[in-house]
Amino acid sequence: MSVSTHGLRLRTGSQALRAAVELLSSMRFAIALLTVICIASVIGTVLKQQEPINNYINQFGPFWAQVFRAARLDTIYSAWWFLLILAFLVTSTSLCIARNTPRIMSDLRSYKEDLRVQGLKAFGLRAETVLAESPDAAANRIGQQLVGGGWKVKLQKRETAGAPAGWMVAARAGGANKLGYMAAHGAIVLICLGGLLDGDLIVRAQTWLGGKSVYTGGGMIADVPAQHRLSPTNPTFRGNILVPEGAQSSVAILNQADGVLLQELPFAIELKKFIVDYYATGMPKLFASEVVLHDRATGETKNARIEVNHPANWKGVEIYQSSFDDGGSRVKLRAVPMGAAARSFEVEGTIGTSTELTNGQDKLTLEYTALRVINVENFAGANGGSGADVRKVDLVGSLESRLGAAHKVDKPKELRNIGPSIGYKLRDAAGQAREYQNYMVPTVMEEGAPPVFLLGVREQPDQPFRYLRVPADDEMGMAGFTRLREALADPAVRAQAVDRYVAQAIGPDRPEQAQQLRASALRAIGLFAGAEQLQAGTARADGRNASGWQAIAEFIDQQVPEAERERAGQILVRVVNDVLFEVLNLSRTQAGQAPLSRDEKSQAWLTQAVLSLSDAAFYPAPVALMLTDFTQVQASVFQVARAPGKSVVYLGCLLLIVGIFAMLYVRERRLWVWLAPSANGSGAEAAMALSVNRRGLDTDKEFNRLRERLLGLPPADAPSSAETPSR
Repeated sequence: MSVSTHGLRLRTGSQALRAAVELLSSMRFAIALLTVICIASVIGTVLKQQEPINNYINQFGPFWAQVFRAARLDTIYSAWWFLLILAFLVTSTSLCIARNTPRIMSDLRSYKEDLRVQGLKAFGLRAETVLAESPDAAANRIGQQLVGGGWKVKLQKRETAGAPAGWMVAARAGGANKLGYMAAHGAIVLICLGGLLDGDLIVRAQTWLGGKSVYTGGGMIADVPAQHRLSPTNPTFRGNILVPEGAQSSVAILNQADGVLLQELPFAIELKKFIVDYYATGMPKLFASEVVLHDRATGETKNARIEVNHPANWKGVEIYQSSFDDGGSRVKLRAVPMGAAARSFEVEGTIGTSTELTNGQDKLTLEYTALRVINVENFAGANGGSGADVRKVDLVGSLESRLGAAHKVDKPKELRNIGPSIGYKLRDAAGQAREYQNYMVPTVMEEGAPPVFLLGVREQPDQPFRYLRVPADDEMGMAGFTRLREALADPAVRAQAVDRYVAQAIGPDRPEQAQQLRASALRAIGLFAGAEQLQAGTARADGRNASGWQAIAEFIDQQVPEAERERAGQILVRVVNDVLFEVLNLSRTQAGQAPLSRDEKSQAWLTQAVLSLSDAAFYPAPVALMLTDFTQVQASVFQVARAPGKSVVYLGCLLLIVGIFAMLYVRERRLWVWLAPSANGSGAEAAMALSVNRRGLDTDKEFNRLRERLLGLPPADAPSSAETPSR
């Protein structure tokens, strides 16, 4: 039996109705819908689902982000058009099954014993011989042999007037092939029904018909009105719930396209302990949650351990370990001044909250975003230029690599845990925010280099952090660098440092050269400190002068002929380096510390400090907030789901596997053997034909075995002509 691709054809009704029914129930329509579903599923796999709109804007731009939102590609599995296609696919496939099932069942029950004798000659696999037995004895023997071989057999006695009776032996095998067709198509229906049950359709129906509405505001969960909450008896849902250590929660959040719905659970989840283990790369190897489930109606409790791929089930709700987050860790920060007008202070807060800061007339909002206690970074080839001698600095290369990455990754990995870090945002009055990530302890970037504090900053969430490296002092703090910067900003200290430098460079017997060197050194250190303008009207838009190596480079470009710039640059860099060494010692003397000698260690520290002073001019905040203490509170993010369609989908998958294997590996075969009395009346003339739905090498071998067993013929090559069975 061949399966038609046409649909049901009504005999009554309008032409439009008959055409619609025929299209909806046709196999070609079902295949087209299945193709669209597959393409949509690929899109849903490639494109991250249910991400904030800002993530799509950062990755694809505002135009495509709006296209994705309008087409619901960001929530494709709950999009109205996806669910509508699923519904049509269920209807179309069900109609296909209803149309073909009666014919399939009728064909399974039929042996086609009425096949004409002449029709046997049209088969490609046929054989003829004369048997020594009578027709009835041969028919019984052949029938018993076929039954013993797993065939279903029916014998038909045909009587013709004036002639001896003949026997038709009709047998069939491999009927599971057609059952595989029904199983595969039924599996598609079950899988789609399971998708509809576990999709957003029932939740959306409650917003359409049940008086529920999506919540678009903010605030505490307890303050959300009842019209935005779904009942604990909701038959299907899938949402997320965050539970901090030591706390419990019973409300899950269901993300919708334009807001959220709150799903009340029949129980509360209490997180007793969160367990996390890491690989050497810093990636989580294991995270698990030890929880206590509290029944809200009876007070019954249940202890459970939830891991990835090992969910807990209670009250018909599956609880999956989705991820983990900060549960409200408490942090203490100390502000390190990065500008002349800034002052040091301390502030405390909780991750996820914010604090108002005042900087003169400016007001900033400090948002505590993340606390990471483990940071594994790759330090292979991590000099990044920060360890170079300032007397050998390439000014152009230095400016191009300003605030570069904290480490390079172009060499074999050298993974190292560099300790806790604090992430925060500083938001101005206009609502613009920059994101910062500062590490708590100093890090040795390369062997022989001084340890440095890494101060990261980025403008957009999709950008990598750029790091300012501040060298740690003898007490592994930033006080030495801060004192050096304050001393550099003091004109009196700069003048005293220049005097010391000139006294060491030129003896008292050359007063004119000393005066010239003093003027040049004052100009150079003033430019580096940002205390002087290069030319009238060259101050920046923010009112500050250029500083650091940028100011030196601009001065050389404007004041020195091109042929002499390389030599002038080397001289100025050396002068600045030597004067800054005197500034450093003056700052240490003012702090009651002993001056540094010009050894390799102190020179390495000054080298990094000079680069940090130059880079600090590009730091966009008046202060850097350093983590001094913290109390970590972890939280688990669970996905809770009531999925009645899961069992339906599993059954559909099982049927699909069985159906595909039955259609691919089970061959439907039909065999006819006609036995008629021979002309001399002493035997039977036998004619045999075999029909298969897919002919192959195994078919020819099987036919040879049958003709040998049933007819006693020796094996022979099967005819190569195509098989065209008919009645």
